[in-house]
Amino acid sequence: MRTVRETETVSGTKPGTGTETATATDPADAPYAAPKATGSPKDTLARPTLEAPRPAPEALMAPPPDASMAPAPDAPTAPSPDAPIEPAPGAERYLALDLANSAPALPGGQFLDYLGSPAAAGQWLADRGLAPADAGIREMCAARLRALREQVRALLGCHMEGLPAPAEALAAVNDALTKAPSASLLYWDSARGLYRATSHPVTQIVDHALAILAADAADLLTGPDAERLTACGSPPCNRFLLRHGRRQWCSTRCGDRARAARAYARRTGHTTPTRPRAASRDR
Repeated sequence: MRTVRETETVSGTKPGTGTETATATDPADAPYAAPKATGSPKDTLARPTLEAPRPAPEALMAPPPDASMAPAPDAPTAPSPDAPIEPAPGAERYLALDLANSAPALPGGQFLDYLGSPAAAGQWLADRGLAPADAGIREMCAARLRALREQVRALLGCHMEGLPAPAEALAAVNDALTKAPSASLLYWDSARGLYRATSHPVTQIVDHALAILAADAADLLTGPDAERLTACGSPPCNRFLLRHGRRQWCSTRCGDRARAARAYARRTGHTTPTRPRAASRDR
C-alpha cells in the first residue's frame, strides 16, 4: 500500500484573501493537494498552484530558429531523387523515347542517370529485353549508349522545334543502324530444323542494342507519331513525351508541381518559368 505524505502551508493574515498555497511532496499529487480548511467555509477551496514544466538543458543551449530559413507556406518542394518516376507517355511504345528520357532532371539541380554506370546501363538494357541480365556491360559500352542518347535527344529536340537535323546526330544514328545485321539469317538445329533469326553474337550485344534503339528513333521521327512529340511543360523537367489531348506533362508528379508552382506564384506575386511551345510544322 503506497503511503503519501503531504506538507501543507497556509500563508496570509486574513482568511479568504486567495493567498493560501498548498504543496505536496509527491509530484503526481501536487496539482490536486487541497489546503487545510481554516476560517470561513468559503476559504475551504483554495486554488492550487501549477508550475510550468522546465525546459530540457539542451533546449536552453540551442540557438533560436532562424525564420528566414523556414520555407514559405505552400511553396513547391522538390521530390526525392529516390522516388520512382513513371514512364512518359509514349515511352512504352518507343524505346528511343525511353532512351532519350533516361537522364531526367529534378528540381534543385538534381539529376538521375539510369545509364550512369556499367551496372545501371546493363540493368536498363536487360529490363527492356535488349541484353541478357548477365551481359557484363563495360564502361566503354555504357559510354556508347549515353552518347547515342544525346544524339537522339538532339534529333527529337530539333524536330520538335522545326529546326534542321544536326549532321552529327544523323551520322551517329546511321552508324548505329549499320553496326548490327538487319537481315534474318537461315539456321538449322535438330530440335527446330530450319529457322531464321537475326544474328548478334555475345561480342555484339551492345551493337545490336544500339541498332534497335537507332531504328526505333528513325521510326518515331518519320512516322505519324512525330507530330505528337513535345517536351514536358513543367521546368526543369527535360523529358519528351507524345502529346495526348491537352496534356502537357510527362508525369502526374510534373503536373502537380506545375499547378503548385502557379498557385504559389499567384499568392506571392513571383513569376513562374514556362517552357515555350514547339513550333508548328506543316507536313
